[in-house]
Amino acid sequence: MAAKPDPKIKVIAENRRGRFDYEILDTFEAGLQLTGTEVKSLRAAKATIGESYAGPSGPEYLQANRFNHEPKRPRRLLLHKREIAKLTGAVQRDGLTVVPLKLYFNEQGRAKLQLALARGKKLHDKRDTEKKRDWQRDQARIMRDRG
Repeated sequence: MAAKPDPKIKVIAENRRGRFDYEILDTFEAGLQLTGTEVKSLRAAKATIGESYAGPSGPEYLQANRFNHEPKRPRRLLLHKREIAKLTGAVQRDGLTVVPLKLYFNEQGRAKLQLALARGKKLHDKRDTEKKRDWQRDQARIMRDRG
C-alpha cells in the first residue's frame, strides 16, 4: 500500500523512472542554491528532474527578461560534509550513482531535493519489479471485489 503524501510538502517534480531503473540504497535531503527567478519558476511548477543527474534541469521564469538565469547551469547542492563524503566515496569506490528522486518545497517553503544513492538494475530485475507491481495491483483488485 502506498504511503499517503504529506500535506505540508508541495511536490514540484518527481523522477518516477529513477525508482524503476535503479535499486535505491539510501536517500538524502539536499537544499538548493537558487536565484530569485529560479525560485519563482519552481513555484510555478516549471521544472523537470527526469533527465538530470543530481540536480534540477533548467526551470525558467520567462517574465524576468534580461535578468533571467541560465536554464542549464549547474546548481549547487547544500549538504553536510559527512553526507558529501559518503556520496562521493560511494560513487568513486563502489560505482554507485546519485539519482534525484523528488524536488519539493518543505514546511518552511524552502526548495529541497531528495537524492538517492542507487545501483543500476539489470533487465531481469526490472522485469521482476514489474511482475511484483502487477501482482500487487491484481491482488488489491481481487480483495476490493470480495468486499
